Amino acid sequence: MNLSDVKGLARTLFLDGVRAADPAAAVKRELSEKPLNATPSGRLFIVAYGKAACAMMDQALRHTPKGQRVKAIAVTNYENARDIQGCRVFASGHPLPDENGIKAGKEVMRLLEAADEDDEVLCLISGGGSALLPTPRPGITLADKVAINEALLSEGLDISKLNAVRQQLSVLKGGGLLDLAHPAPVRSLIISDVVGDDIRVIASGPTALPLDRCTETAAFLKSHNIKPKLQSAGCDILASPRIVRPSCADNAIICSNRHSLQAIADAAADWNPHIASDPLIGDVKAAARQIVDVARTTQTRPKKLLIWGGETTVTLSGHGRGGRNQELAIHVAKLSTDLSCDWVFLSGGTDGRDGPTNAAGGIVTAGTIARARAGNLNVVAALNDNDSYRILESAGDLLKTDATGTNVADVQLMFLFAI
Repeated sequence: MNLSDVKGLARTLFLDGVRAADPAAAVKRELSEKPLNATPSGRLFIVAYGKAACAMMDQALRHTPKGQRVKAIAVTNYENARDIQGCRVFASGHPLPDENGIKAGKEVMRLLEAADEDDEVLCLISGGGSALLPTPRPGITLADKVAINEALLSEGLDISKLNAVRQQLSVLKGGGLLDLAHPAPVRSLIISDVVGDDIRVIASGPTALPLDRCTETAAFLKSHNIKPKLQSAGCDILASPRIVRPSCADNAIICSNRHSLQAIADAAADWNPHIASDPLIGDVKAAARQIVDVARTTQTRPKKLLIWGGETTVTLSGHGRGGRNQELAIHVAKLSTDLSCDWVFLSGGTDGRDGPTNAAGGIVTAGTIARARAGNLNVVAALNDNDSYRILESAGDLLKTDATGTNVADVQLMFLFAI
């Protein structure tokens, strides 16, 4: 066993976890066990959005009742967009929304507003939907929403707080989709990309009640001193409570991070795998310390695999390229120099994209920092500039998978062994 072999195994197991979150297989399983209702006197509207939208839509269309009238729209990111027979497909921006997302949002709204009591609506929701389908409330522009989103991201806020604000700025989010589709019944199949699988948070909860009222969100923004960074239009909107009709959908989570972690553990049985009971959340520096502290107190003979899932955050202080998984990997590499055994650490986003880069994350070893410095790179300065991509690229330790077509948050793997 050598480091190269273990790095290869880490990548293989990560991809095993990604395959366990296959959106087509999840939709097929759910609609086989609980088929769609036939509506002879009405129509079936199918709306899919998120990074897994195309795969989910393609499978759902295969399960529509014979002779059923169907109208379908899918909205996904540019990398995952493809033609689907019987469906209009829109590609839009992620992680930052763009004008194509606005156009797609208008079409989705038009479709839902046409629904009546004889129709049924099937929603197929996956991670990334919040940015991919921006539908600003009247009085706010896409530029306003982008500015607000950037201000929130720069503070390193967790996804729940981010989405609480986003919901109040959007027509569809926070139960808005249910409101538009009323009185048609809504069924929602959801692939979770968030810790805890809260349907109010996934894609900002289009088929769930809002996370909170505008007054609570406004108070939170004031307490974090973010309000001065927001566009005035956004401040005005956040001061006006958005009323959502109290209705409910048949919501089902069909795939989550936990499924992927278990698949990895099953495939690595000879490594004595252990899945952490608590998700890895919060600031990447604190998360890195948590990982290394557990590694220091773990019995490593003959070998051990520690497995985490979750979603960390990065407080931006620079202008470099990178993402939370790449930055986490580097912090682990810096803190693990005194471990008494050999180790390999992987951190990756299951969607194949970590931040605005073409990498899913990183796979690091005890030699990562030295390899990066060998290219005359100032690692400390680069990390302070949030330039984690350049550090890992210099070390040859980027994890690249291309877009995976799914998203169930992040996976972290710590291999402890003796060569």
